[in-house]
Amino acid sequence: MRDRFHGELSVLGELLSSMCGMACEELRLANRVFLDRDTEAAAELAAVEAKLNAARTTCEQTAQKLLALQAPVARDLRTVLAAVYCADRLERMGDLAKHIADQAARAPEFAVPGALAGRFGEMAGLVCSMAEDLGAAIEGPTAEVFHSLARSDQRVDALYEELMTLVTEPDWPHGVAPAISVALLARFYERFADQAVSVARRVDFALTGELPESSVRDVHASL
Repeated sequence: MRDRFHGELSVLGELLSSMCGMACEELRLANRVFLDRDTEAAAELAAVEAKLNAARTTCEQTAQKLLALQAPVARDLRTVLAAVYCADRLERMGDLAKHIADQAARAPEFAVPGALAGRFGEMAGLVCSMAEDLGAAIEGPTAEVFHSLARSDQRVDALYEELMTLVTEPDWPHGVAPAISVALLARFYERFADQAVSVARRVDFALTGELPESSVRDVHASL
């Protein structure tokens, strides 16, 4: 019975890893829509989004079955509950990637002023790397991966603050619509990065039974 239970736990872990890959793919496609103005990527993204949503449902159903039939305790219980939390956050990451693509497609002529393209290119690259690192963290959590995510998140936060400072300056020269677009796109990338760190922290909690000291951001990431 316990062998079967742990086999099902392994399946749950594989499902989370797959969901992370889907969220990462959604972000890559969103970057293509935004940075490369690749309109065909939007349709691909929608297909991945549907698969990610379905995977979250499967993950929740599997976790509920394990809770109801196996009554896990200690580390096993933490693992199941962490899986439910992470599935929700990973789906949210997919939603944020879709928001990036939707915003960029809505107004491609002024998605961001050319002067800010470099900052957004850096932000997009950082967040995409974070999504890839998160997959490694789920498959085999290590302190090194977590610290790498945290460092990248700090840089994303700094870029977000820079962009928000620019669009709120009195002498912002590009008008209201581009300012709104910049603010929204920057926020979507910043939230994606926060969600990635939040998932990594919860994976660490499942292993150790302790939330990292900076777990307060988990609360903010759920908003």
